[in-house]
Amino acid sequence: MTYARTEPTDQEPDIRARPPLVREFLLVAGLFLAYKFGRRAANGHVEEAFRNAGNVWDLERALHLPGEGAVQGVLLHSQTLIHAANTYYATVHFPATVLFLVWLYWRRPLHYLWSRRILAVLTGGALVLHLLFPLAPPRMLPAAGLVDTGQVYGPTVYGATPATDTMANQFAAMPSLHVGWAVMVAVGLIVATRSRWRWLWLLHPAITLLVVVGTANHYWLDAIVVVALLAVALAALRLPRAARDVPAHLPWAAGAGAVPGGGVRVPAYAVSGTEVAADSYVTGAAHPARTPAGSGAGR
Repeated sequence: MTYARTEPTDQEPDIRARPPLVREFLLVAGLFLAYKFGRRAANGHVEEAFRNAGNVWDLERALHLPGEGAVQGVLLHSQTLIHAANTYYATVHFPATVLFLVWLYWRRPLHYLWSRRILAVLTGGALVLHLLFPLAPPRMLPAAGLVDTGQVYGPTVYGATPATDTMANQFAAMPSLHVGWAVMVAVGLIVATRSRWRWLWLLHPAITLLVVVGTANHYWLDAIVVVALLAVALAALRLPRAARDVPAHLPWAAGAGAVPGGGVRVPAYAVSGTEVAADSYVTGAAHPARTPAGSGAGR
């Protein structure tokens, strides 16, 4: 009795869908630089930014949103905790998004193209809001009574004088791309993977939300608006059908071993004692195909 072994393999990327690396690097770098320069161009609207901050603060109170100070109060109970929050804010946001895109590019090219487009649209929409609605963060608003944890406890990515900060526009709090990118990283990884643990990626945006609010860098509304923008982008730019059609229950689906009709391709060397064509496959991938020796099957 011979057995055609059909053990599952890891899902392999479709290299035909992977765009040229140099082109993608230049494209992503160009988009990022355009955003950074555009955000800098929105700098300087100090009076308008503080006026908008007062309006946002009053709107949150009218909507009975929880005070940002409640989150900050928890962090301020421990200097280690507030320092960790400041570090998370300063160091996780950009590297996590880059690693996300690199992994998708290498392992899930179709998901990479989709995620890159979503992030580009989301970031472009955020830049438009930065230009149209300059907003001072809650750490600058006297009415909020919050601590600028980055300046007091460190580390911080911002200069001590926001109006003359040449490294970043501190009056671009609406919307929060920290939250928007973190949510997209979680959504992208949940969609692109099949592990039962993939939902734990939601911890990244959850922690990011608590960090940006607790460090007084963003209002709750900054996060709400960016999630709304992301929802519009996700609705407008659907995941390609080729990426969506991968069955969740077949870990080797869409890889080198998958064939139309639900079969699993079996190389000729996997079946001993029987001549099999190189592109033969066994249907019904759940169990090995069993062929009694000497039965004449396949003749």
